[in-house]
Amino acid sequence: MFRSFYKKIVAAFALFTLELFFAWGLFLVCVILFLYVSKQVVEGTNLNFDNAAFAFANSIASTGLTQLIEVITFFGSRQFLTPAALLLIAYFLFVRKHRWYSLKVPVVALGSITLNLVLKYLFDRPRPAIPHLVEASGLSFPSGHSMVAASFYGLLIYLAWKHVERPVWRFTAIGLLTFLIIMIGFSRIYLHVHYATDVMAGFAAGFMWVIIGLWSLQKIERFSKKEIDPVVKEEPVDAP
Repeated sequence: MFRSFYKKIVAAFALFTLELFFAWGLFLVCVILFLYVSKQVVEGTNLNFDNAAFAFANSIASTGLTQLIEVITFFGSRQFLTPAALLLIAYFLFVRKHRWYSLKVPVVALGSITLNLVLKYLFDRPRPAIPHLVEASGLSFPSGHSMVAASFYGLLIYLAWKHVERPVWRFTAIGLLTFLIIMIGFSRIYLHVHYATDVMAGFAAGFMWVIIGLWSLQKIERFSKKEIDPVVKEEPVDAP
């Protein structure tokens, strides 16, 4: 019995350590990637990667694929993600009744949108000077679709990892969500509304934000659950 308990403790600790290393490893990679790409953008370096990405997208372009890509890019738009986020908040408020998860959704989603607008203003990069296949306005760096998709669907990946018990369904959900994030980013290149470096920076900033948001809320959640001594010491009353 003691051996079984010991094995469970060791397994739980190993899983926690693995999750911790993965999260902070991903965070570090995202920071390095964002800093590298943003440095190239600020210096005005002509990145061959952007040209190669456009050339690949053009080589596979077709009417049918364009229609499919327009559907995919919709899943990274405000028109879809805003009601999706509201439905997720309602689910955690009224169905699962998990107050902290209902807070994580707006923190991740709204925070990502706000951060994206700030970064666009700071870098002030125009959109690609080639014909766009869909209407797009505003600045280019980093890609808003890619950044918000990485943060919102990244949150769903986190929830799937934590709460989907059967491994086959858990990894299927994570795989599909990851594929959707990648395809949303590619759709912005295919439609000529973003450079590949915009998409890379959007992914990096989006994943950074979801890690920071989840970590911060977990710290606040743990702090709020600390018990405060409710006993109030009364002054002794002198006997008459």
